[in-house]
Amino acid sequence: MDIIFATKNKGKLVEVKAILDKYNVIGMEEAGIHIEVEENGETFEENAMKKAVEIMEACGKIVLSDDSGIEIDFLGKEPGVHSARYLGHDTPYSEKNAIILEKLKDVPMEKRSARYVAVIAAAFADGRKFSARGVMEGYIGYEPKGENGFGYDPIFYLHEYGESTAQIPREVKNKISHRGKALEAMKAILQRELS
Repeated sequence: MDIIFATKNKGKLVEVKAILDKYNVIGMEEAGIHIEVEENGETFEENAMKKAVEIMEACGKIVLSDDSGIEIDFLGKEPGVHSARYLGHDTPYSEKNAIILEKLKDVPMEKRSARYVAVIAAAFADGRKFSARGVMEGYIGYEPKGENGFGYDPIFYLHEYGESTAQIPREVKNKISHRGKALEAMKAILQRELS
């Protein structure tokens, strides 16, 4: 049985498949689904559920969707739910990261706190809906480092490692990441609902 994960982001799909390895998870392109869902919710939960439900209604299969982003306390929790669209959808992350670092240029370490938030939503064809949230606390570093991640990973650092999330190995990141935590919680929901 296919479970569709509503993303076209190949990096994200690799992460998802690694954790939900008991299931045949496929991305939207592989499933032949070409729907654009407008993420106009006020919360990560609203956006994730809207995407999962709309795509499930189009294909009649179990659909998982996520909404995730980074909240930077000094910037009033920006970019938050607008993380992907922050500073323009087509702006490369290298540029977004450089602009954030510039905004935090003179900000002391104790005010650079930030967190990654992820919500995974599941929509079943019979109307069942579930969501799971994961959070990873950290801070915005002073320079981008690392090649392992994507998005804001090169500037998001973890206190316990002293490294950015783009520097730590993927296997470690999957265990401690916001998406990893939300996916583990969703895995438990799937095991319960599909058994």
